[in-house]
Amino acid sequence: MEIGTLRGLGTILVFVAFIAIVVWAYSSKRKKSFDEAAHLPFADDPEARAQDKKDSRSKSE
Repeated sequence: MEIGTLRGLGTILVFVAFIAIVVWAYSSKRKKSFDEAAHLPFADDPEARAQDKKDSRSKSE
């Protein structure tokens, strides 16, 4: 194999990995866990905790 062929295959491999990560990150299955992770810095804040409970009640109705 020539070096150009190896570089082309490497580029394709990296591109496929990039597309896979984008699909994984924007998957609707991951939304809940990403939302939970986004609220972790506020976990000790009672005001944010009350707001989360209020939001979860309104979603379930």
